[in-house]
Amino acid sequence: MTQLLIRLFIRDPDDTRDPAVRTAYGNLASLVGMACNLLLCIGKLVAGTLFGSIAIMADALNNLSDASSNIVSLIGFRLAAKAPDAEHPYGHARYEYLAGLVVSVTILAIGLSLGKESVVKVLHPTPVIFSWLSIGVLAASIAVKLWMSRFNRTVGQRIASETLLATAADSRNDVLTTSAVLLSTILCSATGWNILDGLMGVAVAAFILWSGWGLVMDTLSPLLGETPSPELVAHIEQTVMSYPGVLGVHDLMVHDYGPGHQFASLHVEFPAESDPLVAHDVIDNIERDFLKKDNLQVTIHYDPIVTSDAKVGVLRTRLTEHLRQLDPQLSIHDLRIVPGDTHTNVLFDLAFPAGYTGDTDAVMAEMCRFVTGQDPNYSCIIKLEQSYAAVPQSPK
Repeated sequence: MTQLLIRLFIRDPDDTRDPAVRTAYGNLASLVGMACNLLLCIGKLVAGTLFGSIAIMADALNNLSDASSNIVSLIGFRLAAKAPDAEHPYGHARYEYLAGLVVSVTILAIGLSLGKESVVKVLHPTPVIFSWLSIGVLAASIAVKLWMSRFNRTVGQRIASETLLATAADSRNDVLTTSAVLLSTILCSATGWNILDGLMGVAVAAFILWSGWGLVMDTLSPLLGETPSPELVAHIEQTVMSYPGVLGVHDLMVHDYGPGHQFASLHVEFPAESDPLVAHDVIDNIERDFLKKDNLQVTIHYDPIVTSDAKVGVLRTRLTEHLRQLDPQLSIHDLRIVPGDTHTNVLFDLAFPAGYTGDTDAVMAEMCRFVTGQDPNYSCIIKLEQSYAAVPQSPK
């Protein structure tokens, strides 16, 4: 069914880098989800009203919240597809993240409302009438949600959409909640303990709140500026290191303006003795290739590294090893030795990861002590800087 829908409604479905194709996938997933959730909501509302089950009613409103989420996602995909303009030169793709945030807050609001109603049902239980119709509606809902989870996961993976992958996870979670409601309906009929219906409604509401809070955190993270994924970081580093003459990579930053709209900057190390025009040509090739193959805008800073001075190489190795023993989370780069009439300056950058809780002052003091221990004429000058991506650092 999934592949049939894709073939029917997506033109050039394999060209997922095309923004128009990506938007078409998002629209299809949103519309399919909207239709399925509305049908499930109507069926459960009818069954819950006829047979007095608050748990079924709660599950129906959960489907209604899912349908409203699909509407917001549809709007988000359409707005995210808008071309860059003078006020927003980086495009509008972050609308997809904002849509996810609206969906998450809506889920929280519905969870609170359901929780209130379910608590009342626990305090004042009412009879739940057993019906094969309600059982059939719930069983059908489980089957539909299983398919929706697979459908959204397939489309989400194809276009790398966190919104659709979250929707897939939400559908999978709905399978669990609807199964709980089905169990409640059967147990109420078998035992006569009508309070179980209210208790199951409370459980469903609690699950909706927990899931909604998790979605809020997931959608807020890219808006606040989260660390790039380890897979992307590794891909960038390995790709750059594959070009001739490159010695290392550091100071990588990735800025996310929405799915398919990422910008990166980094420093690339070349031997100082090589022709700068050749190095510049390699940098141009790297930037063009990232744009062509990954749709990633990359800006590269050229860093010349002295490789012919044995003294620099020995000190670099010793400093790197000593720092590794102090704290493997830290790294150094941009090592230079600048001789003078009365002393020799040893300069390098000391990088620490975001959220680092160690004592950087103590580390800097120890590194300076180690430098002067190599030569009393050395004067240590350290620049402390935060790293913005977990890239394995190349010593310099």
